[in-house]
This record gives sequence, C-alpha cells and structure tokens, in this order.
Amino acid sequence: MKSLFLSTVLLATVTGTYAQNNLMNKMAEKTALTPGVVVAPADTAAKAASDTAIVVLDQAVAASKTGDKSATVQALQTGATALETEAKTSTGSFKDKLTGQAGNLKKLIPAAKSGLLNAGVLQKAISLAKMAFAANKIEKLMGGSNLLGSIGGLTSNLGVLQSALPALGGGASGAGESLISGALSSVSQLNGGGQTATAAEPALRGQLTSVLGFVKGVL
Repeated sequence: MKSLFLSTVLLATVTGTYAQNNLMNKMAEKTALTPGVVVAPADTAAKAASDTAIVVLDQAVAASKTGDKSATVQALQTGATALETEAKTSTGSFKDKLTGQAGNLKKLIPAAKSGLLNAGVLQKAISLAKMAFAANKIEKLMGGSNLLGSIGGLTSNLGVLQSALPALGGGASGAGESLISGALSSVSQLNGGGQTATAAEPALRGQLTSVLGFVKGVL
C-alpha cells in the first residue's frame, strides 16, 4: 500500500510539472511567434497601473449615473488614494498636479454622500484626474533611454488623455485632440522597428512634450 501510494504521488507530481512546463512553453512560443511583440516589464507595469486607476475613476461616474451613492463615494475615495500614491512615487513635474486632483476628488465626497453631486461637475473632475494620472505615466516613460520599449504604455496613456478631452469642451478639446492624435500616429511608427522607428523617436519626444504641456495648462 505504501509503495502504491508513493507511486501515485510521484505520478501526480510528474504529471503536474509536465503540464505546467507545457503551458509555459506554449506561452513563450506564442510570444516569440507574434510579430512586433517586445517583452518590456516596465512598459507593462505602467500600462497595468494606469488601467487599474482609470477603471476606479470611471466607476465613480458609472455609480453616480445609477444613483448608487455608496459606490460613488467609495470610488472617489479609492481614486483619490490612487492619485496620492502615484504622487508619492513621482519625482516629475506632475507630482503637485496629482496631489491637487486628489484633493478635488475628496471635495466631491460630501455632495456624493447626499446625492446632490452634479453629473457635469463629477465628469469633469474625473476627466482631469485621469489626465493628471496618465500624463505622469507618460512623463515617467519619457525618462527612459528610448521609447521603443514603451509603446504599450504610451498608447494606453495617450488613449486615456484622449478619452478625457470631451469633458473639457470648447477649443481646449480640439487642441488636445490634434496634439494627442499626432503623438499616437508617431507611436505607431515605432512598431515597425528599424530606421523608421529610429527616425520617429525624436519627433515623438517633441510631440509628447507638447502633449504634456497642454495637460499642465488644462490642470
């Protein structure tokens, strides 16, 4: 019986190890065979962090639309905390902007609790908070030696900025759309690699600097 038991455990261990290795190998093959895929941990982290914070901020708007005061308050508190956390780790020019937007979100909590929070006021506050967060991420990515490993993070965070523009209204929205669309076009040129990417990077840095300047003006 003891021998049978040990044999069963050994078989299960070998089978589990084989399955795990097989899965890892398939994932590695998929990455290796996918054209244009570059493993960039820092870029992935920047994108994932942005996505998480943006989802929380968007939840405040969604909850408010359904009249869920508790969920709205929770999302505002969590969103403000996310901005403050980002500010603590930031050494760039958006540090104070993040702190300021976090404070603005907190100011909305009393109105959210009473159910008197104006939808337009909330939407603009959330949009500005998203812009501060995404702009800070872009500034961090620009601090690297090159932008080729930051395509995903740049695309994601430029997209966040673009999605926040409608809340600005007027000429600001149009001006921002022009700058961000131009930067996104240049980011797409990095995907090809080679001389095209090398030539596109200096121009892209200039465009990103203009985008960040626009965001600072809005904030």
